[in-house]
Amino acid sequence: MEYTRNEAKAYARENMRGIWAAALMPFADDLSIDEDGFRHNVQHWVHELGIEGLFISGKQGQFSAMTLDERKRTFELAVEATADGGQTIMSCSDQNMDVVIELAKHAENVGADYIVVHAPALHFTTAQDETLLGYYETISKSVDHIGIALWSHPSSGYLMSPELCNRLADIDNVVAIKYSVPREMYTTLTELASDRIQVSTASEPEWLDNIIDLHWQLYLCSSPPYLLQTAKDRRMHDYTQAALAGRIDEARAISASLDPVRNALWGTRPAEKPNAHQKYWQELLGQRGGRVRAPLLELTDDEKAITRAGFEACGLEV
Repeated sequence: MEYTRNEAKAYARENMRGIWAAALMPFADDLSIDEDGFRHNVQHWVHELGIEGLFISGKQGQFSAMTLDERKRTFELAVEATADGGQTIMSCSDQNMDVVIELAKHAENVGADYIVVHAPALHFTTAQDETLLGYYETISKSVDHIGIALWSHPSSGYLMSPELCNRLADIDNVVAIKYSVPREMYTTLTELASDRIQVSTASEPEWLDNIIDLHWQLYLCSSPPYLLQTAKDRRMHDYTQAALAGRIDEARAISASLDPVRNALWGTRPAEKPNAHQKYWQELLGQRGGRVRAPLLELTDDEKAITRAGFEACGLEV
């Protein structure tokens, strides 16, 4: 990459901005990675939707159902597909530290912009702060030319406290955090650490308020940027730009107009089938969705019919 460990925070402050999206990985009928479909999606997201960066092979991308070689291949595909625009952040999350470091080095070597590492599940441990400091310091020392984003989510079995994250923000090449926590926690962390790292959360309904109230510059990241928008109807992009420019009333009006789309997207989603539902919504938008890999479940025909009816009535211009 074009920056060193000591330059990582400044580089990210300048370049890691705007709307970033977590990519769903399209799988073909035989459950292989649909490389052409992925390239098609990336080009659409970056050039037609104006998405600034892509989160590759995270939970949305079903990384836990991929082999190590497949995960590495998705990194390569993403770098190739964004060569003419767009940035990348590669998910290196895994329970095995050797796998995390191998993926981190591969991301660095193929030219990714950043990596993200989810806080691991910690068995038989309740006072985990020092363990997590050692965990992220070990990852940090394994790479020299790539910034690291933290990620705390309830699926780890715990949430990293704002105070711990503030300590982690002192690591030279830690540049951001995807903080999937209640608002009071990420507000506290913003107050503590925004001078050193970009703080963000994946909730699109909270994004506008976070620009206005917390002066956030980065949405990191989930699938709404390419599920709530089309090339002809970029309202998430538009309200973001209005808010960042200080046109708050305009931003609020544009965001509110998306409520029927939000209601259709989330209101038709079966609780146990988020990936399959989002992939079907992608297909309705003309993107490549494809199948999900086991153990995730596919939509039934009835669930597809309900989703299609909600999509057609929501007012999203396709």
